[in-house]
Amino acid sequence: MRRTPVNPWTYPEGMDQGILIEGHRRLLFVSGQCAVDAQGASLYPGDMRAQTLAALDNVEEVLRAAGMGLDAIVRMNTHVTEIDAFLAEAAEPMAERLAAFDVRPPGVLSEVTRLGRADLLVELEAFAAD
Repeated sequence: MRRTPVNPWTYPEGMDQGILIEGHRRLLFVSGQCAVDAQGASLYPGDMRAQTLAALDNVEEVLRAAGMGLDAIVRMNTHVTEIDAFLAEAAEPMAERLAAFDVRPPGVLSEVTRLGRADLLVELEAFAAD
């Protein structure tokens, strides 16, 4: 699979504006993942950074179940209940973890009033290809 970043502008840092994917075999659409354990119990109440990284762990687990890894992500949408807290506490650790796999996925960052449960602060949905 060939992945070509498409960046007609130099902003924003940390993500590509687009990614042209050629020669892929499979596409995986990962539903929104939050900071929950294998039984669905919420993790890290009130901790944006910890919840974000736990949600990313769950994205990685779904990818692994499909025989993929974080390096297969081609798009990621991030929904948070407090965008300022996410930017201050969690955006950089998430970007660093993805950068370790040379992944700068285009996507959406949006603030929502609430997620599926009141104690959840972040939800990640991903699209992957290999």
